[in-house]
Amino acid sequence: MPFALYPLALAVFAMGTSEFVLAGLLPALAPDLGVTVATAGLLTPAFAVGMVVGAPLVAVLARAWPRRACLIASVLVFGAAHAAAALTASFTVLFAARVLAALAHAGFLALALPTATALVPADRSGRALAVLLAGTTAATVAGVPAGAALGTLYGWRAVFWGLAALCVPVALGVFAAVPAARGGTGGRGLRAEAAVLRRPSLLLAMPLGALVNAATFASFTYLAPVVTGAAGLGEGWVAVVLMLFGAGSFAGVTLAGRFADGRPGVLLTVTGPAVVVGWPALALAAGEPAVLLPLVCAQGAASFALGSTLVTRVLHEASGAPALAGACATTALNAGAAAGPLLAAPSLATAAGPRGPLWTSALLAVAAFVLVLRFRARLTGTEEPTPSRLP
Repeated sequence: MPFALYPLALAVFAMGTSEFVLAGLLPALAPDLGVTVATAGLLTPAFAVGMVVGAPLVAVLARAWPRRACLIASVLVFGAAHAAAALTASFTVLFAARVLAALAHAGFLALALPTATALVPADRSGRALAVLLAGTTAATVAGVPAGAALGTLYGWRAVFWGLAALCVPVALGVFAAVPAARGGTGGRGLRAEAAVLRRPSLLLAMPLGALVNAATFASFTYLAPVVTGAAGLGEGWVAVVLMLFGAGSFAGVTLAGRFADGRPGVLLTVTGPAVVVGWPALALAAGEPAVLLPLVCAQGAASFALGSTLVTRVLHEASGAPALAGACATTALNAGAAAGPLLAAPSLATAAGPRGPLWTSALLAVAAFVLVLRFRARLTGTEEPTPSRLP
């Protein structure tokens, strides 16, 4: 794989850490800002909404700009937003800073996804995306647990300061390694690219990716209450559970990178049922730590393997729209990341308590799996053309 993929992955690591780390900070952040845990949990969908809006906006605005410059600018804005978040005592200001950081993250990811695939031959795009998305899973393996530990020792503001500082070497790395020659994505008109986005297979892959990601984030956002509430473990175990989920997700992305290019149907067949069964199994086992811990790891693997495969399909189906392909994938992922916690938050106040988000994830996974079963051939590109009628 080209070396330029690795500073891009490092940037995704920093941004993914920011996106996911709130799952371990909510119990401390909420009382400090005078809000409930459910309200503080809205910072995660706020981040995702900013990415949903920002991805197509930045993709369109950056069509004629040098791609490397846009990537670096996104990283620096992201860092500035975290510095502002670390300084505020207002939930409203923190909310706004998260949205600004999300816009920067969206701009970066919408450009980084097509940049990664452009660096390699077409038959290796899945592996290139696996390297890039490994930054996200590394964030869950190392960044999020480290952030949770840092937040426990020094407070949640220290986490935001650390992320702001990390953006400086990340920007320097992108400047040094990403080829300057890869400029804007202009070439085809926006109208021609929009026509590509009306493909039925793309219109199927995007909502599927959103549903799978919604199921993932509905529970991931509220893993801390599961650990300290349903499982009855101490706060120190939150970082352990997040790390286990991250280790599984890293394995899942690696698996998807190996098979998503050549055998996407196999991945969908294996990981789809695993995701559907995994979420209710977690809900039922939440009170048994010995069962909960390995299940969290397994569910991270299945969820991210399935999600990564769907991202690859989105980029494949949108390959005729170079300016908007990354925006499509980013929008699909983060529409789910926004919807999942919003749907799961009310379940915390039901009789299910901290298990409520796990049951929400189960319902979302079932909806996604039904669509996969119904349209599997179209999604994997194996659907036979409809025979024409004889005269």
